[in-house]
Amino acid sequence: MSRKIIVALCAILGATGVIMGVFMMTNQKVNDDEFKSLWNNFTEQDVAPKVNLDNKTKAIVTLGALIATQSQNLYTQVLQTALTKGDISAVEAKEIVYQSVAYVGYAKAYDFFFATHKAIAAAGVDDNTPPQSTTDIKNRFDKGLAVQKHIFGEVIDLQYQNSSPEQLHIQKFLSANCFGDYYTRRGLDLNQRELLTFAILISLGGADAQVKGHIKGNYNIGNSKQLMLDTITYLLPYIGYPRSLNAISALNEVIPQNKEK
Repeated sequence: MSRKIIVALCAILGATGVIMGVFMMTNQKVNDDEFKSLWNNFTEQDVAPKVNLDNKTKAIVTLGALIATQSQNLYTQVLQTALTKGDISAVEAKEIVYQSVAYVGYAKAYDFFFATHKAIAAAGVDDNTPPQSTTDIKNRFDKGLAVQKHIFGEVIDLQYQNSSPEQLHIQKFLSANCFGDYYTRRGLDLNQRELLTFAILISLGGADAQVKGHIKGNYNIGNSKQLMLDTITYLLPYIGYPRSLNAISALNEVIPQNKEK
């Protein structure tokens, strides 16, 4: 079976079907009915009934997790399927990668820009999208700082006050670059971006402090504890138990059950 036929099949199958039905190692097709059955039983029978996420949200958090875990082949297949089904648009697909840069780093995000354009073309979706930036070099800091304070509150002022002079530039980078360059972009709304950031961070591993910070951020802007728990549950098959359990532990620490709205 040619690679073109395999790609076409991936566009027809659902996201789960893509993972179950066709495995690609370099140019070889690998069928494993036993694994297919295990995956299907877990994702469809166990996980799916416990999750209340719409298809767009599922696609956004899954693609963010796949960038974080550097799963480029699976990312391409899942993205192409989501685009073909209309779960996300070309603009949204690109913005997922843009949003990831500050958290995974440019080195890890780099190849996913190319993979995204390739998937958009394979899905037959118009790739001629306008720029989504809303800031420039003069206002990116001020606009980014405003978004930071909206999400995290007065803790941002404390971070500036407590920063030593030789480290203050990092705080300014966060305001201007992480939030000014990316969070202010169109294409995804603020709640989507913050939930996507949460998905990326829990999938990375080793970012416990940042996970807790963004649990607070999500909660502050209206992304509920249940929404975050559904996200963890949905991503568990992709990122494994250790990172999922760590995320649940952080979620319960930051938002104890008796404090949930």
